[in-house]
Amino acid sequence: MLHALQQITHYSLHLAFPGLIACIFFREDWKKAWFIMLATMLVDLDHLVADPIFDPTRCSIGLHPLHSYYAILVYFLLFFFFKTKTIRILSIGLLFHMFTDYQDCLWMRLSI
Repeated sequence: MLHALQQITHYSLHLAFPGLIACIFFREDWKKAWFIMLATMLVDLDHLVADPIFDPTRCSIGLHPLHSYYAILVYFLLFFFFKTKTIRILSIGLLFHMFTDYQDCLWMRLSI
Protein backbone atom coordinates (compact mmCIF):
# COMPACT_ATOMS: atom_id res chain seq x y z
CA MET A 1 0.00 0.00 0.00
CA LEU A 2 2.79 2.43 0.93
CA HIS A 3 4.67 1.63 -2.27
CA ALA A 4 1.57 2.32 -4.39
CA LEU A 5 1.06 5.66 -2.67
CA GLN A 6 4.70 6.53 -3.32
CA GLN A 7 4.32 5.73 -7.03
CA ILE A 8 1.13 7.78 -7.34
CA THR A 9 2.81 10.71 -5.59
CA HIS A 10 5.97 10.44 -7.68
CA TYR A 11 4.31 10.33 -11.07
CA SER A 12 1.72 12.95 -10.15
CA LEU A 13 4.56 15.29 -9.19
CA HIS A 14 6.40 14.51 -12.43
CA LEU A 15 3.39 14.90 -14.75
CA ALA A 16 0.44 16.78 -13.28
CA PHE A 17 2.02 19.35 -10.98
CA PRO A 18 4.27 20.86 -13.68
CA GLY A 19 1.07 21.43 -15.66
CA LEU A 20 -0.47 23.15 -12.66
CA ILE A 21 2.63 25.31 -12.19
CA ALA A 22 2.56 26.17 -15.89
CA CYS A 23 -1.12 27.14 -15.75
CA ILE A 24 -0.68 29.33 -12.66
CA PHE A 25 2.63 31.08 -13.38
CA PHE A 26 2.87 31.00 -17.19
CA ARG A 27 -0.77 31.48 -18.11
CA GLU A 28 -0.12 32.86 -21.62
CA ASP A 29 2.33 30.10 -22.60
CA TRP A 30 1.20 27.31 -20.31
CA LYS A 31 1.46 24.58 -22.94
CA LYS A 32 5.03 25.55 -23.82
CA ALA A 33 5.95 25.83 -20.13
CA TRP A 34 4.43 22.44 -19.34
CA PHE A 35 6.24 20.82 -22.26
CA ILE A 36 9.58 22.30 -21.16
CA MET A 37 9.02 21.09 -17.61
CA LEU A 38 8.10 17.62 -18.87
CA ALA A 39 11.24 17.66 -21.01
CA THR A 40 13.33 18.02 -17.86
CA MET A 41 12.64 14.35 -17.25
CA LEU A 42 15.45 13.78 -19.74
CA VAL A 43 17.85 14.29 -16.82
CA ASP A 44 16.84 10.77 -15.84
CA LEU A 45 19.05 9.54 -18.68
CA ASP A 46 21.87 9.63 -16.13
CA HIS A 47 20.27 6.56 -14.56
CA LEU A 48 21.72 4.65 -17.52
CA VAL A 49 25.21 4.89 -15.96
CA ALA A 50 24.03 3.25 -12.72
CA ASP A 51 24.10 -0.45 -11.99
CA PRO A 52 21.35 -1.55 -11.91
CA ILE A 53 19.77 1.04 -14.19
CA PHE A 54 16.56 1.05 -12.15
CA ASP A 55 16.36 0.36 -8.45
CA PRO A 56 13.13 1.40 -6.72
CA THR A 57 14.88 1.40 -3.34
CA ARG A 58 17.64 3.80 -4.38
CA CYS A 59 17.70 7.54 -3.68
CA SER A 60 18.85 9.19 -6.91
CA ILE A 61 19.65 12.56 -5.31
CA GLY A 62 23.41 12.79 -4.86
CA LEU A 63 24.01 9.50 -6.69
CA HIS A 64 23.55 10.18 -10.40
CA PRO A 65 25.57 12.93 -12.16
CA LEU A 66 22.58 15.07 -13.20
CA HIS A 67 21.03 14.54 -9.74
CA SER A 68 24.17 15.60 -7.88
CA TYR A 69 24.24 18.49 -5.46
CA TYR A 70 26.51 20.39 -7.89
CA ALA A 71 23.98 19.94 -10.69
CA ILE A 72 21.16 21.08 -8.41
CA LEU A 73 23.18 24.20 -7.60
CA VAL A 74 23.55 24.89 -11.34
CA TYR A 75 19.79 24.45 -11.84
CA PHE A 76 19.20 26.94 -9.02
CA LEU A 77 21.69 29.47 -10.42
CA LEU A 78 20.13 29.24 -13.89
CA PHE A 79 17.01 30.88 -12.49
CA PHE A 80 18.86 33.92 -11.20
CA PHE A 81 21.52 34.49 -13.85
CA PHE A 82 19.43 34.01 -16.97
CA LYS A 83 16.50 36.35 -17.46
CA THR A 84 14.87 34.59 -20.40
CA LYS A 85 11.53 32.98 -19.69
CA THR A 86 12.52 29.69 -21.32
CA ILE A 87 15.64 29.26 -19.18
CA ARG A 88 13.69 30.13 -16.04
CA ILE A 89 11.01 27.58 -16.92
CA LEU A 90 13.75 25.02 -17.52
CA SER A 91 15.30 25.87 -14.15
CA ILE A 92 11.97 25.55 -12.36
CA GLY A 93 11.32 22.23 -14.10
CA LEU A 94 14.72 20.84 -13.16
CA LEU A 95 14.41 21.96 -9.55
CA PHE A 96 10.91 20.53 -9.31
CA HIS A 97 12.20 17.29 -10.83
CA MET A 98 14.86 17.11 -8.11
CA PHE A 99 12.23 17.81 -5.45
CA THR A 100 10.10 15.02 -6.88
CA ASP A 101 13.00 12.58 -6.81
CA TYR A 102 13.93 13.71 -3.29
CA GLN A 103 10.50 12.80 -2.01
CA ASP A 104 11.32 9.21 -3.02
CA CYS A 105 14.22 9.35 -0.55
CA LEU A 106 11.77 10.41 2.15
CA TRP A 107 9.39 7.56 1.28
CA MET A 108 12.28 5.12 1.58
CA ARG A 109 12.92 6.31 5.13
CA LEU A 110 9.25 5.72 5.97
CA SER A 111 9.35 2.15 4.71
CA ILE A 112 12.44 1.12 6.70
